[in-house]
Amino acid sequence: MTIIPRDHHSISRSQISESALKVLYRLHKAGYQALLVGGGVRDTLLGMQPKDFDVATNATPEQVAKLFRNSRLIGRRFKLVHVVFGREVIEVATFRAPPSEEHSAKQSATGDQGMILRDNVYGSKDEDAMRRDFTVNALYYDIADFSVHAYAGGWDDLKHQRLRLIGDPEVRYREDPVRMLRAIRFAAKLGFSLEQETERPIAMMAPLLQQIPPARLFEEILKLFLHGQAEQTFEQLLHYGLFAELFPQTAEQLQHDDFCQALVRNTFANTDVRIRSGKSVTPYFFLAALLWPTVNQRMQQLQDKGMPPQQALHKAAERVIAQQARTIAIPKRFSIPMKEIWELQLRLPKTRSRRCEELLSHPRFRAAYDFVLLREQSGEELDGLGQWWTDFQAQHGPVTPSRSDNDKPRKRRPNRRRSPRRN
Repeated sequence: MTIIPRDHHSISRSQISESALKVLYRLHKAGYQALLVGGGVRDTLLGMQPKDFDVATNATPEQVAKLFRNSRLIGRRFKLVHVVFGREVIEVATFRAPPSEEHSAKQSATGDQGMILRDNVYGSKDEDAMRRDFTVNALYYDIADFSVHAYAGGWDDLKHQRLRLIGDPEVRYREDPVRMLRAIRFAAKLGFSLEQETERPIAMMAPLLQQIPPARLFEEILKLFLHGQAEQTFEQLLHYGLFAELFPQTAEQLQHDDFCQALVRNTFANTDVRIRSGKSVTPYFFLAALLWPTVNQRMQQLQDKGMPPQQALHKAAERVIAQQARTIAIPKRFSIPMKEIWELQLRLPKTRSRRCEELLSHPRFRAAYDFVLLREQSGEELDGLGQWWTDFQAQHGPVTPSRSDNDKPRKRRPNRRRSPRRN
């Protein structure tokens, strides 16, 4: 461990959220060790704005929960406490230690290939640091004296913009294959280079991602593509063979479809532009774009067999999403808008329809219109469809659905129990 005193680092309490400070001070006042850890410390030292602040302590989850009435215990594989302050959640983790034979299966469990299934063996701060993944995440800010404690050469790696795993990379990737995705994400987000030994096993061990639950991988892809470096992240995922483990259908299309290559790259480039401009990004849009080439191909195959376009699209969409769900589970709140965007790709070309003005009020019209522009940007010939709808909107403006007086819902009378009729 290297200790960096207050006057030798750049972290100030003014840069830490008030909620995190409340948690740190209450733990410290109760006699427990209380430190900020991981990304919040790393990003603050790099002059970046941390997305969240995590706290590490020697208090057990149950002891933490007793101190904070606004808290909840979560997790089985890795038990944590979430302390809730309105919309902000401060995650509090107890120091972990390496498991040994004396620990029960409820405390620690490992799969056949080395993946950690449960990790609730508590220990000291020194032991906890060695359980962390990358050296630049083994950084602790101590509220007791405002110093930074750096482990395993993390302070030097931070200064040299180097991403390095703690311990044997192959063992660490087997413990949790998602660490390969985190390596790519951190390298792209921070502008760091991957240390040679950290990088070397990734391509070989990429298939281990198949062990990860699809729901967890969905959360990981949002982190991968929504931090402002999606295009660079995609190129790295492609380079190390990780993208094929996440989106196998799209990866197959990329091998022989120039339009698919352009569409995916433009999707991520546009996503980065929006995020850097402070605009919102809807995950269902880039997911719809990633899967569109496969959906379109299968739709054409069904149409060639005589199926009507609308039915062919519906069946193709269901099949592609179902197959994608084997690797990444897409929640309905995203899959339903994806299907609506795809369905509007069949309706928007009908520019002579009397219902064109009605489409402007469709809740997915704007996304579907942007999707048309993206298709044209990627080289698909749509006979000027994007420009037609651009002009049409300029003439008619966005239409908001209105409700006439006759359409107002009637107030329901309360049910009154009738008294029994007397004869």
